[in-house]
Amino acid sequence: MSFSSQASFRTISAGFLAVILTGAILLWLPFASHQDGYADFLDCLFTATSATCVTGLVVHDTASHWTLFGQIVILILIQLGGMGVLTVALAITKLSGQQIDLRTRSSMQNSVSAPTMGGIVRLAAFIIKGTLLFEAVGTLLLAFSFCPIFGFWKGLWYAFFHSISAFCNAGFDLMGTYSGHYSSLTSFITDPLVNLTVCPLIIIGGLGFLTWEDIYKNKLQWQRYSMQSKSIILLTTALIVLPFVFFYFFEHVNLTPTERFWSSLFQTVTVRTAGYNTVDFNLYSENGIFLFIVLMIIGGAPGSTAGGIKITTLTVLTVTAVSVYRRKDVPQCFGRRIPDETVRDALAILSLYMFLFAGSAMVISIAEGLPLITCLFETASAIATVGVTMGITAKIGWLSKAILIFLMFFGRVGGLTIIYAAVKYNPAEQARCPKGSITVG
Repeated sequence: MSFSSQASFRTISAGFLAVILTGAILLWLPFASHQDGYADFLDCLFTATSATCVTGLVVHDTASHWTLFGQIVILILIQLGGMGVLTVALAITKLSGQQIDLRTRSSMQNSVSAPTMGGIVRLAAFIIKGTLLFEAVGTLLLAFSFCPIFGFWKGLWYAFFHSISAFCNAGFDLMGTYSGHYSSLTSFITDPLVNLTVCPLIIIGGLGFLTWEDIYKNKLQWQRYSMQSKSIILLTTALIVLPFVFFYFFEHVNLTPTERFWSSLFQTVTVRTAGYNTVDFNLYSENGIFLFIVLMIIGGAPGSTAGGIKITTLTVLTVTAVSVYRRKDVPQCFGRRIPDETVRDALAILSLYMFLFAGSAMVISIAEGLPLITCLFETASAIATVGVTMGITAKIGWLSKAILIFLMFFGRVGGLTIIYAAVKYNPAEQARCPKGSITVG
């Protein structure tokens, strides 16, 4: 890691932090919420962090607590967090006619996990155009379901809000005044149009901007896809199909076959990153909750609107383990060698996430007197920027809220990004020490 890389990591962290603080201040204003006077600033900070980090955990019902102004602020934060603060900043710089320097390009490269700095401006334009296109199509489709229920203008606003929230994998909803506070999309459990609009938006947003570009350029020519795109597409498919089968056959046997089909599909898609739900998570068995936690920790693709350790990290860890089992010196994937530094990064990311999500759950469990499995679900949802909950978010104290704020920020900006931004890089310390021996396994 060079000094310029460290500077770009600091720029990324500072950019998200600035947007979060600005959003919190705007939500703190008296006309942003329906309560009298200024809202609790910690709650505003929590909501702004959740929106910017496209998580979806809320301490107040979005529809009933926040005014139209507050909802617009939340939606803007979601859009900025979903596309990436630096992507939007780069686009504004370009439109204003200013030159984009190398430091900005380097920060943008790290922000979207691009392999090279070349073509980064073109990639930013591609991200913005693709995002707006998918969100527009989602708005149009959802309007057919929402407008007959809420009226034309309110239905259109709801369609617009939920399309952006779904594509950006945020999970914020406005159904609190329709189907009850914190009800998410439970009233639309068997609505084919809502399910078949929201689910693809979530999946497309979670595939990652680089995967889109690969698909756009190479169409159906699978052999021309990059190793990363192949692993993302295959594992995304597996992580939808296999959990769907489990939930359909082993959960909610009291539902009708139609309800079980749509709920199993929706929860399987949303729990890895999005934060919506069509069934109360408290109705699932402990086996189902455990599987949800695993899916949340895995998350989506790098450079996407999703969180988690990322599908690519799981790929690297899996092929590395397989190479050890088969007594191979080098891990391989699709005929390509995985570099040693990539394996080290994957192990570091996994250990960071596991330590933080488990340790934070223990602290919250002790502080709030809640079951550990419930707290594990909550912290996994926060650090993986998913946003689903078993109903405890609005009831926890200030310490637990502060922990979740940190986890959401950590999960969206990226653990290594925050660490690399904070830790000073010293090339002199890279000298090799004598080899030592330690037994593992």
